[in-house]
Amino acid sequence: MLQIDLWKRVLIWLVCAAGIMLALPNGFYTRVEQANDAAADIIAKGETPERLEVADQWPSYLPSGLVNLGLDLRGGAHLLAEVQVGDVYEARMDALWPEVRDALRPERSTVGTFRRQPGSADQIRLKLSKPDGMARALEVVRELANPITTLTGVGANDIEVSAEGDILVVQLSEAEKIASDDRTVRQSLEIVRRRIDEVGTREPTIQRQGADRILIQVPGIGSASELKAIIGTTAQLTFNPVAGRGSDPDAAPGIGNEVIPSLDEEGIYYTIESAAVVTGEDLVDAQPSFDQNGQPAVTFRFNTSGARRFGDYTAENIGSPFAIVLDDEVVSAPVIQSHIPGGSGIITGNFTIEESTNLAVLLRAGALPAELVFLEERTIGPELGQDSIDAGKIATIVAFIAVLVFMGLSYGLFGLFANVALILNIALIFGMLSLIGGTLTLPGIAGIVLTVGMAVDANVLIFERIREELKAGRGPAKAIDEGYSKALSAILDANITTFITAVILFAMGSGPVRGFAITLGLGIMTSVFTAIFVTRLMIVMWFERRRPKTIEV
Repeated sequence: MLQIDLWKRVLIWLVCAAGIMLALPNGFYTRVEQANDAAADIIAKGETPERLEVADQWPSYLPSGLVNLGLDLRGGAHLLAEVQVGDVYEARMDALWPEVRDALRPERSTVGTFRRQPGSADQIRLKLSKPDGMARALEVVRELANPITTLTGVGANDIEVSAEGDILVVQLSEAEKIASDDRTVRQSLEIVRRRIDEVGTREPTIQRQGADRILIQVPGIGSASELKAIIGTTAQLTFNPVAGRGSDPDAAPGIGNEVIPSLDEEGIYYTIESAAVVTGEDLVDAQPSFDQNGQPAVTFRFNTSGARRFGDYTAENIGSPFAIVLDDEVVSAPVIQSHIPGGSGIITGNFTIEESTNLAVLLRAGALPAELVFLEERTIGPELGQDSIDAGKIATIVAFIAVLVFMGLSYGLFGLFANVALILNIALIFGMLSLIGGTLTLPGIAGIVLTVGMAVDANVLIFERIREELKAGRGPAKAIDEGYSKALSAILDANITTFITAVILFAMGSGPVRGFAITLGLGIMTSVFTAIFVTRLMIVMWFERRRPKTIEV
């Protein structure tokens, strides 16, 4: 009959209380947001009276998690970027050239001298002085090929080696290009995410679109140009051997070399080898610091493989200069005084403290492997976001009031119980969104409005079933018990199928669709909980206290 164990009653009310407490900060959104920002600044930058005052706006013993507002509610910037995956081909060929050169040098008696010829970005073209040795050259260079480890490239190698007369051609295979494109986009996606996270923006949307595009949406940022400044800087750090130094920017660098300007020395240009000794990809840490003269600088540390290559190079080239190159400019070109083991060093230059800090952030985030071309950019103002919030509030309030009135007029006292459960249902939705750090978008508000309508479906099924049991001559207690037990299967069937739909929308959708799916899925879980457990508990508690002989639903 109508019996609910004490521990179940306590658990149900604890869940409701926890939901209300978690949702509470959203009722004081601006105050809590400012307090959270101040607390984060205290951890990162230290205490100040102003930060402590703002942080104390919200009691530390209360939950402080907020529902993050999406781009359409808060305002912000929207970018659609295309990754220039072809840029990586040239870098791969430049990195492969020293290996090809070193492999062919012992075979000069057979292949003769060889010289690199101009060609496309994804090729190395070598002219042999002894074409009769082409077969041996092909055999030697093919030994440099590596198998592709991706599922789409099983059985293929990363390079293809062929001959065109007296020209040996080394190029990337089609399977390797496909794998390289995928790696490049994935790496760009991760680096963009790390750079934006370094700035501390809330809940950005960064996701892949198609084969080579990245969608970037960052709420709360001032403009699209500001966002481009954060993610558009390549911050490509390399350490290259120096072949020469002069003042002529049009000097012939020679095959495998390039001429780039000095960052600090106006009118000075360095000729460096294109193949870097170590790159920024080998960095594991970079921090702003000061050099021995007290000037701002950046210290860095390599991973194990980078440290080994850096140490070997410095040991073999004592007395030779090497260039620290950042974004195609020589930051400094010190002479190697001694072996540098351990893989750590320092970048000095005419930096300000802010510049050294920003450089460290960019280096920690890593280098973009290829250029990003921005195909679409939009700045969404906060005024538009506020209009969206206001429209969503009105829609939710109207739907909420309409459902409350309908349930009250249709089911009387039982309808009031359902209304209380509906209010708790909304609180639980916001509490769960705050707990998981979910983002609320305009479609998400639509999901909540839909949930408001759906939330009473279960109660309607239960109450109509109780009416049928009363008409069949059942007593009040028996009718209530039968109403809940017989309506349970229909409630579960309807909500499980809708929940499966929400899961599919979340898994296969993107952006606004996922925002709708999140609030819909959470709403289904909370509405089932409030209908099956909360309303039943309220009815049971009322029935135990009043013991009515008859009831009207």
